[in-house]
Amino acid sequence: MTDIDRHTQPEQEQEKQQQQVPKVSIKNLEAWFGSKQALKNINLDVKEKTATAFIGPSGCGKTTLIKCLNRMHEMTPGAKAKGQVIIDGIDIYDRSIDPVIIKRRIGMVFQKPNPFPTMSIYDNVVAGLKLNGIRDKRLMDEIVKDSLEGAALWDEVKNELGKPGMGLSGGQQQRLCIARALAMQPEVLLMDEPTSALDPIASSKIEDLVHDLKKRFTVIIVTHNMQQAARVSDYTAFMYLGEVIEYSPTKKMFENPEKELTERYISGKFG
Repeated sequence: MTDIDRHTQPEQEQEKQQQQVPKVSIKNLEAWFGSKQALKNINLDVKEKTATAFIGPSGCGKTTLIKCLNRMHEMTPGAKAKGQVIIDGIDIYDRSIDPVIIKRRIGMVFQKPNPFPTMSIYDNVVAGLKLNGIRDKRLMDEIVKDSLEGAALWDEVKNELGKPGMGLSGGQQQRLCIARALAMQPEVLLMDEPTSALDPIASSKIEDLVHDLKKRFTVIIVTHNMQQAARVSDYTAFMYLGEVIEYSPTKKMFENPEKELTERYISGKFG
């Protein structure tokens, strides 16, 4: 071994270890609505700059799980969660952590497009920035352009930024909501069935967008559409009755699932 080899080997090993550290690590996570348990002992790691899909039948806990990942779950009266959600080594459920800071780092896009009805396209994008005290017009202009470009919407609305966000089509509204989330510069982007209320053409644009977004962010998407999960995700978790039944690379899960229940669900024999 040469001196150069001895010098570079620790650096290479360190880079390898850093690549193996998950962006999000979920450990022993459980959640309740009152006395009803919605999640049971969830354990999985999400790699950085990948797209991970959560699939499973209605009521299996998919939406509850992603809401636990940015502490939205506990905002529901009577709801609670316990366990750990570790992002970059920080447990977001630690008592010392401010939930507001977590919501800045972890963006959320909901099932139904929800632009602020009285706001323009521009003001929809910068709403979160203004809430956090940003008033620099030049900075906001830059962020609006970058965010709308990131949401593949800039070219369609760049001359109409003062018009109401609610005046856009359904697919454009959803991309506006994505731009609003991107404006906060999150590290993780949660998407709860973002295409379920959209037509096939608008859905296809959102799917294409996910492929672009995962180059910059860690994306976690809930979907009922197994074909969509197969198209957009690198990893897939199959959930049933509040538990993760199987979690693996998407290609493996859809071509060679390990669990019989997973195979039955994917093949349409479920129930």
